[in-house]
Amino acid sequence: MPAMDASPDPTRVRAMFGRIVERYDMMNRLMTLGRDRAWRRTTVEAVAPRTDGRALDLGCGTGDLALELTRAGAGTTIGVDPVSGMLEAARRKLYPEDARVAWVEGDALALPFADGSFDCVVSAFVMRNVADLPRALAEQHRVLQPGGRIGILELTPLTFPVVGQLFRLYFHGIVPLLGRLVAGDGAAYSYLPASVDRFPAADRLAAMLDRAGFKVVRYRRFMLGTVALHVAQR
Repeated sequence: MPAMDASPDPTRVRAMFGRIVERYDMMNRLMTLGRDRAWRRTTVEAVAPRTDGRALDLGCGTGDLALELTRAGAGTTIGVDPVSGMLEAARRKLYPEDARVAWVEGDALALPFADGSFDCVVSAFVMRNVADLPRALAEQHRVLQPGGRIGILELTPLTFPVVGQLFRLYFHGIVPLLGRLVAGDGAAYSYLPASVDRFPAADRLAAMLDRAGFKVVRYRRFMLGTVALHVAQR
C-alpha cells in the first residue's frame, strides 16, 4: 500500500477539512481524551490577551480557541480560516452574536491585516497544514505588535523509543479507525498522523521561530510529550 500523501497542498487540505466539519469537534475530544480544551485555555493564558487589544486565532476552525480568547477578556478577537464550512460552524457557536468576535475567510500565508494589527496571535493544530511554514511564521510576526506574543499549540513528532512507538501505534492505527467510524472519513484521519511525522520536532520549531525574528522562545509539552505549546514574543 502506498504511503499516505501528507504534503500540505492547499486545495486538498481545504477540501479535506471541509468534509469533516460536522464531526471535527467530536474527533478532537476523542483523539485527545478531552484534553484539547485545557490545552487551548493554557495557550490563551500564555499569550495574555489584553482587554483593550486585538487577538488573532489563525486557522480558527470551529472557533474553540477564538472563544477562549474572548472568555479571557480579549478586547476584539478575529478568527481566520480558509474553509468556509469551518467558519459557519464557528458562527453557530456564538449565538447571539458577540460584537467582540469576527470571522474572516483568509490564508495564513497572506493574512489580510496591516502590520502590527494584533497584540497576540494563536493557533491550535494548524501549522502542520500550511504549505510554507517559514512564510506562515513570518506573516504572524508581521501582524504582531512589538512586544506581542505568539502561541502555537501543535502535535509534535516523538523520538523517545517506547513512548514514540506507542504514539505511532495510536496515531497510525487507532486514529484512522476512529476517523472511519466516527467521521466517516478514514483518509482525513490517515493524513493527520502522516502530517505529524513530517512536521518539525519541538526543538526545531523553536529554532524556526527564532529565525523568524521572535524572541524569548520557549515551549512545553503535554500528553506524554506528543503535544507542544510554543510561546514567543515579537
